[in-house]
Order: sequence, then C-alpha cells, then structure tokens
Amino acid sequence: MPSQFGAVQLAHEFLSLNVRPGDICIDCTAGRGNDTAFLCSLVGETGSVLAFDIQPQAIESTKELIRQKGYESIAKIYLDGHENIDRYAEEGTVSAIVFNFGWLPGGDHTLNTKSETSIAAIEKGLRLLKADGVMSLSIYYGRDTGTKERDDILEYIANLPVGEYTVIVGSFVNRPNCPPISVRIYKGK
Repeated sequence: MPSQFGAVQLAHEFLSLNVRPGDICIDCTAGRGNDTAFLCSLVGETGSVLAFDIQPQAIESTKELIRQKGYESIAKIYLDGHENIDRYAEEGTVSAIVFNFGWLPGGDHTLNTKSETSIAAIEKGLRLLKADGVMSLSIYYGRDTGTKERDDILEYIANLPVGEYTVIVGSFVNRPNCPPISVRIYKGK
C-alpha cells in the first residue's frame, strides 16, 4: 500500500469492484480526465462513459487524455454542468457515478463546485443508477471554499432512505489541514 493512500485510490478501488465490461458510467466532474480514463478502462469497448465539466480547460484536458489512451470510442465528453446529467442518460441504466467536489486540480480555487448544483446532481444521479449501482463522492474543501458544500452534501446523504441506499463516509483522521472525505453510496435492489 502506498504511504499516501488517498481519496482517488479509494474511489478507484471501489469502482473497480463494482464496474464491469459493458457498463454505463458517469464522471460528473471530469477535471483532468483521470477518473474518465479509469472508468473507460473498466467498461471496455462494449461500455460507455459520459464525462461532464463546466470548465473548457477541464474538457480539453480530459479529451487529450482520452485521445492519448485510445478511449475515444468509449467516452463522450460534455461541456455542461453535472446537474444536467439526466439529459444524457436514462433512469436506472447507470452502473457507477463518480464525483470530485471542489476545484480543478492545479486550477483556480475560486472556481469550485457549489452545494445547489452538486446536490441536484447527486439526486439525479441516484435516479440514474441501476439497482446495485454505486456512487463515489470525493469531497475536497478548505482554504476559502468548500466548507458549506461539504456540510450540505454530508447532511443530504445522511438523510437518504435506509431501505434504498447504504452510505459509508470515510475520513482521513490522521492527515493535517483539510483532507478529503471519501463517500461510497450503494443503491439497493
């Protein structure tokens, strides 16, 4: 195990246990494209991955990584907000959805996800998930951004119906400053 096992590794481990070839997956916050590419590697040529971001810089980074890895036939990349994912996929068809809340890695920290659109996207994503589908949330916060979003998301997921969802929240309790929060959501049958 690496000495700095982080939120990305936890999310990828979780996704690799739950995504199969031929699945439909969504990366709601494409960023630099790493989660999009990882999902493409899991779903293979028979699956598809939809990726979203509102920043043109993120879309270009994601497209370039997808091109480099040869996943152009698997990934569809959209310059659109994650709160609009229900325009691109049918309810009950998606195997896995991944979010990284916060800011674009290496980007401007004043451009960050917001509670209102993030919770709307989670809510729509839960409807898009098929039975036994999963959702991974990595919540990055700190500096001048993200604390309200973190609190709002944690409150929202804490109130998901017990009979329909299992929600597990993990914290890096021995890390300084504002370590990310890793969330796993399982949708029941």
